[in-house]
Amino acid sequence: MNVIGTVGLPGSGKGEAATVAEAAGVPVVVMGDVIREECRERGLDPAEHHGQVAGRLRAEEGDDAVAARTIPRIREAADAADTETVLVDGLRSTVELERFREAFGERFTLVAIHAPFELRAERLGDRGRDDSDADLPALRERDAREIELGLDETLDRADVDIDNTGTLAEFRERVREVLDVAGDGRAARTESDAEPARDGGRP
Repeated sequence: MNVIGTVGLPGSGKGEAATVAEAAGVPVVVMGDVIREECRERGLDPAEHHGQVAGRLRAEEGDDAVAARTIPRIREAADAADTETVLVDGLRSTVELERFREAFGERFTLVAIHAPFELRAERLGDRGRDDSDADLPALRERDAREIELGLDETLDRADVDIDNTGTLAEFRERVREVLDVAGDGRAARTESDAEPARDGGRP
């Protein structure tokens, strides 16, 4: 099984990469769903307690807790879709990276998605997010939290880098190229490639 993990700061385009993968028939596993599920099991609102529960989970089960809980979901997604490729959205720390490399070896590919702060803020603003262009301090704080978890070092250790500063069509094409190389070659073109760049993808 081939597993493609994505890492990037908010607004870089990880969500759009996941959309491209889904359109190509590649199942997507979102690491944040582990935390959202844990919030519900603890009777908490994921929208309010996501960060708090993530911290508790890591304190209780180790820094690789979210990755450890994600691995079975990856295998289940591959079995359910009868595919040899799965995309994992949302790596942050090098501890998570090492857990995935331990589980999948050379069949794991980490893809870093890059975009400058101003462009990410503009994209998030277009989507009406709270951490948007109208609230740059909030986005800087969010970036800082991600970096504190080790995201910058994880970005540095990626196998593949994608620069998401061009058009939406260019970004989608680059993601499909990565899916073709790392996966089973089923990524296909869609009519939406003709669209101009909009928000460049969701985080």
